[in-house]
Parts: sequence; structure tokens; C-alpha cells
Amino acid sequence: MQFADKMQKLRKERGMSQENLAEIIGVSRQSVSKWESGQSYPEMDKMIALSELFNVSIDELVKDTSGSTGSAQNIHNSYVINVGSQFHYEYKSKRTLLGVPLVHVNVGRGIYVAKGIIAIGNISIGVVSLGVLSLGLISLGALAIGLLMALGGLAIGTISLGGLALGIFAVGGLAIGMFSIGGCAIASHIAIGGYATGHIAIGESATGAQTLIMQHNEFNSINGDQVRSLINQEYPNLWKALVDGIVSMFNSTSWNP
Repeated sequence: MQFADKMQKLRKERGMSQENLAEIIGVSRQSVSKWESGQSYPEMDKMIALSELFNVSIDELVKDTSGSTGSAQNIHNSYVINVGSQFHYEYKSKRTLLGVPLVHVNVGRGIYVAKGIIAIGNISIGVVSLGVLSLGLISLGALAIGLLMALGGLAIGTISLGGLALGIFAVGGLAIGMFSIGGCAIASHIAIGGYATGHIAIGESATGAQTLIMQHNEFNSINGDQVRSLINQEYPNLWKALVDGIVSMFNSTSWNP
């Protein structure tokens, strides 16, 4: 494999664009493009930086090889690179599940993608994921999308908690779902909050087929038995544990969304 092909392969394995690589190494994107097209080679200081970044020797980078798997194996190692003001850290566990690393950490200044059972990165994709943009079964991030649970500024999931929460069960400043609790709660079934809109709406300001008005946004101003009776009337087959959870909020001394 030629140097140009290795460069492109290693960069893509890290989930980096040519712009990301250029910024870390301290060159222009055009320089990276020329390296990957075989039009030119990096100077020695840049070659050293590339070697440290990809955690391979300079010999492995420049020697023409065919069928070698050495570079692919090296991506399981961790590395830290600090070039100028840039910081980048990556770790991939050697253990995998269905070909996916159990742990993949890929963080730094720029756009770095982590893919693993447990994924931590600027962009993370995994069963449990943590990142600015996070996608997984359980996700935590500024933008979190979780199949089961999502926590973030913007959270989308079966159970979602965030500034803006979208889900079957949503809790947030603005909560939208089947069951929503928040400063502003919008729900198809039960909405609870300062401003509540739903089939059953409970709030200081409530709009719905069935409404209960809280006084001064205090939950203890409404009797829990009254809430239970209303839910059982409208949704007699609703999961009892969920009903008990909702009713418990009104039986407490105080609760504010």
C-alpha cells in the first residue's frame, strides 16, 4: 500500500476530515489533499507529527506494503497528541463485541467520532454514549438521541430529560411527549407543568379535555387522590407503577418542574 493510500485510510479510520487533519498538523487542507493524492510528501516534522497522531512508525507510513494488517491493529492503542494549541486523545479497546470496540474514546479540538459499546467523543455512537452529539441506547450530550434514555440540552428518547425533551416520557423546560412534565408541558396523554396542554392537563395554566389547576405552581395544592381518580377515569388500563409515580408528586410537600 502506498503512502497516499495509507494516509487516507488512517484518517478515515479516525473519523477525521482533511480539514481536521490539516488543523491538527498545522498545514492547509490542500497540503493534506496533495499527500493523499500522491502529488507530494510531508516534510520531516510533519511526518513525525503524522506518525505520532496515527500511532505508527514513519517506516510503516512511507514503506510500500501490501496486505499488511499492522496499521489496523495499531488503532486499538491509545494516543495523545498536542500539536501547537491542538489536543487529541483516542483510545480503542482491543476487546470487541460483534466487531465493535467495547470502549472507544475519541476527543479533542475538532470533529472526532467515537463508535463503541461505550462511546465517548465529540460525536459518539454507542450503546452508552457521551458527547456533544450523542446517539445510543443511553445517551448524554448537548444533543442526545437515545433509544431508551436521553439526557441533554436537546434530548430525544423513550425517556428524555433536557432543556428541550422529546419522548414518550419527557421531562424538561419544554417537554413534549405522551407523558410530559416541565415548565411548559405538551402531551397526548398527561401533561404536568407551569403551562400544561394535554388530554389530562395539570398546571398553573392548563388546557385539555380534563384539567386540574395548581395554585402558585405548588403540587401540594392538588390532592393526590383526585389525580389518581382522574387518571383511572380517563386511562383505566394505564400501568399502575406509572400512575403511582405521578400521584406521588402531588402527595409530596412540594415539587416544582
